[in-house]
Amino acid sequence: MIRKLRTRMSRGVVLATATAATVTIGATAGGPPNPLPADSQTRPAAGQGKEPQTGPQAAERRQIAASVLGRDLKFTLTAVRSQADPFAASVRLQVFTFEGGAWRESDRALVGEADAWFWFPLTGRHAVCRFSTAGTESAPVAVSLLVTPSIGCSPTENFRIENGRIVPA
Repeated sequence: MIRKLRTRMSRGVVLATATAATVTIGATAGGPPNPLPADSQTRPAAGQGKEPQTGPQAAERRQIAASVLGRDLKFTLTAVRSQADPFAASVRLQVFTFEGGAWRESDRALVGEADAWFWFPLTGRHAVCRFSTAGTESAPVAVSLLVTPSIGCSPTENFRIENGRIVPA
């Protein structure tokens, strides 16, 4: 029985070695060479991506919370993905007023620093730890967001709304 096992193992090693050699040889010697671009301007230069440069892309946005007070005041928290770092994001607090049959933005402000949040925790489940709004005078708003699952929630940032404008509290 040990002899059969050794024979099977040696055949497996030979088969694995032959397969690896075939893959290596096929990768270095087989197939046509990569075609070169006909126009020298489509060839990537050092430090640039492999794809030709296109115009600036719009930043990815995802609304993570919203609150409507009465019929005339609406708040939203929106995650805006960084264009410089795909793992970073900013959070925007927006205030809307209902005028002429439509919601119109009256102000916006960043929650925390620009690109100071992580995109994936911010757009995942349980991202909003606290989003409190009130219809009392000066309309206080409190925001606390998930930094990461292991770190937990951020300290609460407080704002107030005065005449449709966001003022840090």
